Amino acid sequence: MQLTHEENQFERKAFPITLICDHICFQQNIGSLFRISEAFGVENIIFLGKNIPLNPRKINKTSRSTHLHVPHFVIEENSQLIDYLLENQFEIIALEITSNSKPLKEIIIPENKKVALLTGSETDGISDELLKISNQIVHINMFGKNSSMNVVQAVSITLYELTSKFIF
Repeated sequence: MQLTHEENQFERKAFPITLICDHICFQQNIGSLFRISEAFGVENIIFLGKNIPLNPRKINKTSRSTHLHVPHFVIEENSQLIDYLLENQFEIIALEITSNSKPLKEIIIPENKKVALLTGSETDGISDELLKISNQIVHINMFGKNSSMNVVQAVSITLYELTSKFIF
């Protein structure tokens, strides 16, 4: 028998993970990122860029009201975000396929360090400026002809892997 939301037995946990969304602008993706972040106990979300479309009415369709429960804020400039991440000594992990990225399974979470998970825009990925300050760059191994996947799918897989390293 399927359980209702109230009947499920999942233990509520929060993880020291901040999701950084580098110029993500599709409202369906934004809503879904709230939903998956809430499901995986993400501490907060930072949206990088100007004019991020955080219209609650449109986001709610995919967020299922999780945008009301996940703290979030907008930082407009790369330099402001970089200062924030470095000042707060995050372990900066970029989710991007690059010449020096490593498979997601090889990710290392330093003890007692907050994680900033960087994910890039639907069209341009993560900016070079942010890749340069990343401590680790990871990719998801894929076995088909396609070399990319939707940002929400990629973040979902990555959050599953990240949180499992905190739990086990």
